[in-house]
Amino acid sequence: MGKRVFRSPVAQVGLACAVVVAMLALYWFQPWKLFTDTYVDEAVPRLAPTSAAPTASSTNPEPTPLDPMASTPTPAANEILTAGEFITHEHRTTGSAEIHRLADGRHQLVIRDLNTSNGPDLRVWLTDQPVIRGTDGWRVFDDGEWVELARLKGNKGNQVYELPASVDPRDFRSVSIWCKRFAVSFGAADLTSA
Repeated sequence: MGKRVFRSPVAQVGLACAVVVAMLALYWFQPWKLFTDTYVDEAVPRLAPTSAAPTASSTNPEPTPLDPMASTPTPAANEILTAGEFITHEHRTTGSAEIHRLADGRHQLVIRDLNTSNGPDLRVWLTDQPVIRGTDGWRVFDDGEWVELARLKGNKGNQVYELPASVDPRDFRSVSIWCKRFAVSFGAADLTSA
């Protein structure tokens, strides 16, 4: 007959604690995300070709109470207000960011050709902080004003984020791929006038 091995209650509690700590560490760090990618390829807003000559409809006056039949001007075309290239912070990050003003007055952040690491709890932030290269720039974005647009849709590809109507893009000068769980930027782009 084989021998029975009895574990002391202290050993059982220690084993249970080790299992719980390992499960929490896996949840917190999510190391498998370093080996997986999420690709996104959303349609980005089209920009109208620029023309120096005004169109016939854009020269017509606004309708007035005295002249209700006057035609309204054609809405402005979509345009890029600010743009910048991503630099690497905590994780290698490349791509570009642009803030578009659409013809209907809405604003969108367009991220093109993003390539960064996948990670836990990644967000897209607009901030009023400058982009600083190197480790000094990893944690500056929550020091000032910032607005979280959404969770990052994917760590690779083209993606579009709607700016809330209450957000004035002129108040922000950078965009960060922000890891909320560890309060660190994976990468960021300075937004300058296009």
